[in-house]
Amino acid sequence: MGACCCQGVDEMFGERAARHDLRRYRRRGPSKPTRVLLEALRREGVERASVLDVGGGIGAIQLELLDAGVDRVTSVDASAAYLRAAKEEAARRGNADRITYHAGDFVAVADRIEPADVVTLDRVICCYPDMEALVGRSAEHARRLYGVVYPRDAWWIRLGFLGLNLGMRLRRRAFRVHLHRMDLVDAVARGRGLTPKLRRRVGPVWQVAVYARA
Repeated sequence: MGACCCQGVDEMFGERAARHDLRRYRRRGPSKPTRVLLEALRREGVERASVLDVGGGIGAIQLELLDAGVDRVTSVDASAAYLRAAKEEAARRGNADRITYHAGDFVAVADRIEPADVVTLDRVICCYPDMEALVGRSAEHARRLYGVVYPRDAWWIRLGFLGLNLGMRLRRRAFRVHLHRMDLVDAVARGRGLTPKLRRRVGPVWQVAVYARA
């Protein structure tokens, strides 16, 4: 794991947070931004596809896409607690043998990860300081579709992020959130040969973007 880009991940996304998110997913299913991303990918067609889920969390995207006809999934996450929760839920739903898990910072382990037909990053870009490296390396792994959920670069979100980071600093936590400009994220994806297919705002904070390889 690249400590410079994943500092405080296990503290911020530890066992308590993983259990909370897993319980919520079991009760309510995916969050609204995740549902929008999943619906967009299903419309493009995912049957028999391979998926790379970067920062896969408790595995919501992985399990929903397997139910939609995906053949196999690779999950990469820097949080040990979230990987444990994802494995538990995959086993509970009978999908353990269809998912391969990798622990660590995706940028650091990218050379060991095979490309996939579909690559997803659901609320991961805002957890990573080096957007160009994360989006660039993950976009290179997308053979057909690339889907991301990340915050809008609005002033009120920037102000909120400043408050969140100040709070974490006061509590002496190493983790920080990062607000990256939409046009810069888009430019990196386009620079890796991807063409925009969808962009949609979801609520006051999130946006969903889907790209396709020409």
